[in-house]
Amino acid sequence: MTTKPFARIDRRRLMLGTAAAALFASAPLALAPEARAQDPVKGGTLRYATLGLDTSDPHRHTGSIAVQQLYVEALTSIGPDGRVEPFLAKGWDISEDGKTYTFTLRDGVTFHNGDPMDAEAVAANIRRVKENVTGGWLASAMKLVESVKTEGDDAVVITMSEPYAPLVNLMSELWIVSPASEGWDETIKTPIGTGPFTFGEWRPQVSLTAPAYEAYWRGDDMPYLAAVEVNLREDIDKGNALRAGDLDIVNVDRDVARRLAQDPAIRTSTLKDSTWYFAAFNNRSPRAPFDDPKVREALMYAIDKRAFMQFIAPETGVVSNQMVMPGHVYYDAAIGEADAHKGADLDKAKALLAEAGVDPSTITIDLVSWQESYPQVVVQMLRQLGFKVEHSALDDLGAQNRLGQYDWDMAVMASGPRADIFLRYVRLMSDGPNPVLWGGIQDAELDGLIKAAVAETDEDARKALYTEAFQRVIDNKYFMVLGHAPNAIAMREAVKGYEPGFTWSPNWVSGGIAQTFLIED
Repeated sequence: MTTKPFARIDRRRLMLGTAAAALFASAPLALAPEARAQDPVKGGTLRYATLGLDTSDPHRHTGSIAVQQLYVEALTSIGPDGRVEPFLAKGWDISEDGKTYTFTLRDGVTFHNGDPMDAEAVAANIRRVKENVTGGWLASAMKLVESVKTEGDDAVVITMSEPYAPLVNLMSELWIVSPASEGWDETIKTPIGTGPFTFGEWRPQVSLTAPAYEAYWRGDDMPYLAAVEVNLREDIDKGNALRAGDLDIVNVDRDVARRLAQDPAIRTSTLKDSTWYFAAFNNRSPRAPFDDPKVREALMYAIDKRAFMQFIAPETGVVSNQMVMPGHVYYDAAIGEADAHKGADLDKAKALLAEAGVDPSTITIDLVSWQESYPQVVVQMLRQLGFKVEHSALDDLGAQNRLGQYDWDMAVMASGPRADIFLRYVRLMSDGPNPVLWGGIQDAELDGLIKAAVAETDEDARKALYTEAFQRVIDNKYFMVLGHAPNAIAMREAVKGYEPGFTWSPNWVSGGIAQTFLIED
């Protein structure tokens, strides 16, 4: 077996290339040199508001990773440069055939109830996700797990039925919870983790109070904060709350971030990976004429991607036709050059509709989105072809429910940073987790290409398979990628020691919320 304490580092260099460098060039450093030199101050409550919290069970979330990682951690984490790092595991070995992974655990880590975080507890978490969690990010990976064994108290051995390249990265999102947690056998109600803060009082869609865990394993008096108070309300103006001093760290729209950056009491930065924007079609049960590829292509020609990304992020947005931006190791230059929809072409759109025998003035497009401003840009572009558009702008839960009914025609959505490229592709699979944003694609050939890619241990061969898979997405007009932009984070100057990471996680081994403290005037 070969030891790989930083497995797949080269594959995670997502900041390569001039386009990627340009994307993040305008993002200021979170801390000035003099701020980094300040001695940490103990105490204080940080008020935090980014993504929400949709469940108290860390194994059953549908995207709420920005809050729960205050109190739960994983064997690996993704650093701010996209590299996989040892976290609760101090290293791992991967067998030559790519099927067996041995994770060696750190010493001295305890759960919030004082119990040791040992190999049996970790193995129990893996088994729980495999046996009891039917959906979620890891469902496909868990189907390939043949066995989970322990070697003493400090090693866990996972044997897969076939080589599975994404596993080390994906383990950064299998959070380790004490089997003593209330609701372990069904739905965890009070998660007991190992993180710098504990799961305190949760009021769904309102707030979570997370007190510090004084016996946190990283030492050096971490965490420095006494507590984190998470605002989960969707009806607040985060920018105004930040200016007023009612919140300390928030995610905001990019135009709000630009205005906040003018305030000397506020710092702005971005996540290190990008969010990608797309227009998807109903692929599960499309109604006429949207089941016709010509009609879908006509709609694509009506959308001006440059104008859309200019609206989204004038300084940092990048037009793309792929789920990753230029400079990413899985970006394919040939597909990028062949993009027929870099700009709008209404004449081609109208010609395609004529070929399909479609009179747009007689048809209403049922379009679903979140309650954001950017979908309206696409709505206006579609109306230029003569279509009527019925636009349903819904909150997160409402959008998920509506999309899951597959009674719509188009959706204009976005998807955020991911720890591994597979976490983007898995949602395009027929049995993938939360596939509704992409219209519930049902394509056995696409499934086969993605499965072949994740089983391929050679990076070049794996990239070729992923590229072929995405070409199939393009050929079948399942959805249209519009472009990429990083998510904006703003914080008061009183917040020290915090810099946004690669994904939405506020906590990782080389930085994050455990190292954050407050310096008030």
